[in-house]
Amino acid sequence: MPTPDKAAAVAELADQFRSSNAAVLTEYRGLTVAQLKTLRRSLGENAQYAVVKNTLTKIAANEAGITSLDDQFTGPTAVAFITGDPVESAKGLRDFAKENPNLIIKGGVLDGKALSADEIKKLADLESREVLLAKLAGAMKGKQTQAAQLFQALPSKFVRTAEALRVKLEEQGGAE
Repeated sequence: MPTPDKAAAVAELADQFRSSNAAVLTEYRGLTVAQLKTLRRSLGENAQYAVVKNTLTKIAANEAGITSLDDQFTGPTAVAFITGDPVESAKGLRDFAKENPNLIIKGGVLDGKALSADEIKKLADLESREVLLAKLAGAMKGKQTQAAQLFQALPSKFVRTAEALRVKLEEQGGAE
């Protein structure tokens, strides 16, 4: 029979799984409290990093409809619950893991789809949503500029052709 504290913890974790765009499981064995604090800051404003109990977190994940992570709840586990852009937080985890080899990315879930540790690292290699949107806007603006130049070129080319034709007709008319 679960205690009220454990039931509340499971309910809170299940809510976090449901309200997050992504969740990344890590093993933090060997990291100091100061290093964990630095890790939390590196994840960005849209992520919450929580050290969790495996059994309770597994139950909470299952309640939230996430069963793909069941085999990853071994050893000291912490979860990064990401509510915003998952790329920014994945970059924070990847970069921190490079500097601190004690942090091991186990896997995670993104919009209900299971991700391996390698897929999370590939996600970290992507550019942020804002950068991708800016590139898209720039490309669209470039195409609009090209279209505007094309539309401006057609009338001016027509005018030049008409003028050349007029001059040619005048020369032919004057030669007769």
